[in-house]
Amino acid sequence: MSEDAQRFTRIYDECRQRVWAYAVSRAGRQVADEVVSETFAIAWRRLDDVPEQALPWLLGVARNVLRDNIRAEVRRESLGAELRAWAEEDVADQVADRFAVLKALTTLSDDDRELLVLVAWQGLSPREGARVIGCSATAFRVRLHRARKRLEQAMQGPTAPRPRVMNLSEEWS
Repeated sequence: MSEDAQRFTRIYDECRQRVWAYAVSRAGRQVADEVVSETFAIAWRRLDDVPEQALPWLLGVARNVLRDNIRAEVRRESLGAELRAWAEEDVADQVADRFAVLKALTTLSDDDRELLVLVAWQGLSPREGARVIGCSATAFRVRLHRARKRLEQAMQGPTAPRPRVMNLSEEWS
C-alpha cells in the first residue's frame, strides 16, 4: 500500500466516527452517511492539504458539504413551490406559454440555451454560471443579456405561436 493510501486509511480510521457524529448532530442520520462519504472523498482528492491534526479540517469540510446540501435543498423546495404555483394557474395558459418559450428556445444557439437554462432552470447566479462555462461573471452577464434579447426576439418573431382570438358568435368546429 502506498504512503498516501496508508495515511488516508489512518485518518479515516481515526476520524470517521467523529465526522459522522458531527453530521448526525447537524442534519440527522439519513444525511450523515452521504456527508461522511463526500467529506472523505474530498480528503482523498486533497490529501496534501489535510493537516496532521486532520479532525478540525475534516469537520470544516463536512460543514461545507452540509451547507451545500442545504443550498441544494432550498433550491429543490423553491422549485417545488414554483411548480405548485404553476399548478394553481390556468393549465391551458401555462401550456401555451411553455410551448412558446420552448419553441423559441429551439431557434437559439446551444450557447444561448445553455446560459438561459443555467440561470432560469438550474437557479444559478451569474457568478455560478460563469464558473460552469469558464468565463468571468461580467462576461456571463453580458452573454446572458444578449441571450435573453434573442429569446425575446424569437418569441415575437413570425414563427412564434400567437393565440387566436375567437369571436363569441363563432361556432366550434
